[in-house]
Amino acid sequence: MEITDQEKILITIAKILDDLKIEYFITGGFAVSVWGRPRATFDIDIIIKLVKPNVTTLARALRGICKAGYVDENMMADAISNNGEFNFIDPNSGLKVDFWVMRKEGLDVERLKNKKTKIISGQKVYFSSPEDLILSKLEWYKECRSSRHLEDIESIFKISGDKLDKKYLNKWVDKLGLSDFLDKVKNKL
Repeated sequence: MEITDQEKILITIAKILDDLKIEYFITGGFAVSVWGRPRATFDIDIIIKLVKPNVTTLARALRGICKAGYVDENMMADAISNNGEFNFIDPNSGLKVDFWVMRKEGLDVERLKNKKTKIISGQKVYFSSPEDLILSKLEWYKECRSSRHLEDIESIFKISGDKLDKKYLNKWVDKLGLSDFLDKVKNKL
């Protein structure tokens, strides 16, 4: 099976983050394809534990992927200050990587502890656990009401449901006030 441009970028970025000892995990649609059904996604979402001293080094490494690659160090620093997001865009493939700076408390801390390792073309890549991916998708659904998030959760339950840590999932669903949204998915299963 031939490796896709997305997988090439993912592997390259995973190696960069490992080499720089920056903790991370993949979430979003790419992670749904690991724990649920494969689906098209037009970006790669990465939760990253980034501190200001690593900004320049990471920016330089990302630019090493492609000289014309886009990354803005000021946006990186702002993302750290605001627990926000910055992007890397590879013009050769047209792919965008969204880096979300990890919050220092709550679910993000748990998600980092629970990350799961997958090997893609010989490279270790860390992914959100399926439980944490469900929680993330529930939070996004609560915020924007996109049915895509519910469809993703449904597919994770169908593919990985018997392997889910339901005690952990239910604890965080209750803690985050997401029970009604999870019930909406469970009623469709």
